[in-house]
Amino acid sequence: MSSSIPIAAGAVATVVFAASALPMLGKAARTKDLGSYSRTSLVMANVGNAFYSLYVFHLPPGPIWVLHSFYLASSALMLLWSLRYGGGATTSTRESAPRQQGSQTCTPSTSRP
Repeated sequence: MSSSIPIAAGAVATVVFAASALPMLGKAARTKDLGSYSRTSLVMANVGNAFYSLYVFHLPPGPIWVLHSFYLASSALMLLWSLRYGGGATTSTRESAPRQQGSQTCTPSTSRP
C-alpha cells in the first residue's frame, strides 16, 4: 500500500472529526449554556489530551497533529467557557428548575404524631 493512501485517509478523517465538533462549539459560543456538560468530564478530557500530546507530538508531523491540536483547542475552550459562563451547575435539576405556577413541592414531615 502506498504511503499516500494512509495520509489521505488521515486528512479526510481529520476534516470529518473536526467538522463534527463545530456544531457543539458553535452552540456553546452562541448560547453560553454549558449546563449539559460535566465539568469533571471536561477537566478529564483536558488532562487526557495533555498526556496524549506527549505521544502525538513525537510522531512525524501529519494529519494527526492537526486533529490533536484541534482537540486540544476545542477541549480547552469548552472548559474555559464552562468556568466562565457557569456551565456544569452543582445544583440539582429540581432545585434549579423554575417552578410552574400553582405547583407545590411535597416535603416530608419531621414531626411525629
